Amino acid sequence: MANSTSKTKSNAVWRFFSSVKLTLFLLIVLAIASILGTVIPQLPQRESLEFARGLSPGLFKLFSFINLFDMYHSLWFRVLIGCLALNLIICSMDRFPATWRQFRFRPGPDRSKPFENLPSNQTFLADGNVEDTATHIARFIKNYYRKIQRKHTGDRHYFLCEKGRYSRFGVYLVHLSVLIILIGGLMGSFFGFDGYINIVEGEQIDAIEVRRRTTPLKLGFEVRCDKFTVNFYENGAPKEFRSELSFSVNGKEMEKKNLLVNHPIKFKGMTFYQSSYGKIPGNKVRLKIVWHTNAHESVDIEAEKGKSFPLPGDEGQFEVLKVDANLRGMMGPAALISILPAKGEETRFWVFQNWDTLQTRFPKQMLQSPMLNASSFKPYTFYLQGLESKFYTGLQVNKDPGVSIVWIGCFLMIGGFFVTFFMSHRRFWVRVSSAKQGSTISIAGMSNKNPVGLQREVAHLTTILNDYLNKRK
Repeated sequence: MANSTSKTKSNAVWRFFSSVKLTLFLLIVLAIASILGTVIPQLPQRESLEFARGLSPGLFKLFSFINLFDMYHSLWFRVLIGCLALNLIICSMDRFPATWRQFRFRPGPDRSKPFENLPSNQTFLADGNVEDTATHIARFIKNYYRKIQRKHTGDRHYFLCEKGRYSRFGVYLVHLSVLIILIGGLMGSFFGFDGYINIVEGEQIDAIEVRRRTTPLKLGFEVRCDKFTVNFYENGAPKEFRSELSFSVNGKEMEKKNLLVNHPIKFKGMTFYQSSYGKIPGNKVRLKIVWHTNAHESVDIEAEKGKSFPLPGDEGQFEVLKVDANLRGMMGPAALISILPAKGEETRFWVFQNWDTLQTRFPKQMLQSPMLNASSFKPYTFYLQGLESKFYTGLQVNKDPGVSIVWIGCFLMIGGFFVTFFMSHRRFWVRVSSAKQGSTISIAGMSNKNPVGLQREVAHLTTILNDYLNKRK
């Protein structure tokens, strides 16, 4: 009894996964999911963060819970792909034996059923006795068909020829191509990655940031941004930005390539896309130092971060400890100054390029803090006149080992569709029988699909065979 129950359950599972309805359901769900994945920007695109900010808290939690911001790497999407693959495999296995039997089946050449209710235009008379006519017909059809069967029964000669036998497997070729595409997609989902990195002009990197990883991913080579250029329209919008990149392995330069928007480049199986750009402060600042003596003298200095410079009056040294293009995201360009006097303790304070603007935006009590007082070390006042800025290029780095497999599946699918829709398995019977004056030739055909095409081919075969026999007179 236990074996019977197990067999019933097994058959139920098999019937479930061999259902065409399940195939349609999975395809519809995957189509809807793909639309969502197209409409909703996927990480690591910056548009994804902007889209998320526009959602309500409840909707954001729902989207995050079902992983719609990284849908193609989500568990449920992979399960859908796996179910579709299993469904295709079981559907193919379930229907293949019947197709194989049809492929192996060889009807006899002396069948009478194909000639029943035969149209008059598929029968004609030819001069000559049955034997000679049959010999000529055998020689003729060998030029058009292979694996011809011939049988002689009484005063009749039968010929059976066929073409397109393998077209019955076109649908399985399509199934196989879909499976290959799904396998390629899963390989990309499991073993591929999408990463990003910002490279400052003149610097190089050997690792990138990847989603779902807490540590940078080593590339196995170095990428250097030799030069970054950007052109603007008259309204200030960026027209074109270009990164000139050098790729090196173990310190040896291998290639130089130019990267533009919508023109990705490849190196060592990885694809680099021009994603963004920006500016960051460099290591140099332009300072004006005023010391309040009787003459109120001043001096302009270009100071490099991390280097010490003497104060104009030789009371000690100062150093630029930190440079920020926009301190706290709202205070504009700033530099942190450290003064080490000849006698006494260190003094630190920030100097701002837009000090006059800050005085109108922030409370006076806040700006009176010693850390924000550019005159903290008497008798000097520091003014920030400008920061050195450098461009950085934002790159998106992608690796998908399944791409080549997907392309193979696509080409295989095209072949499968061609076989399925433009080819058919056709059988043709030719019967030669004696008549009062010569021989009677009848031609019949059968096809598993495209009956219109079959009728055209039978009519063509009848015409050319009739012409051939007439020329033999």
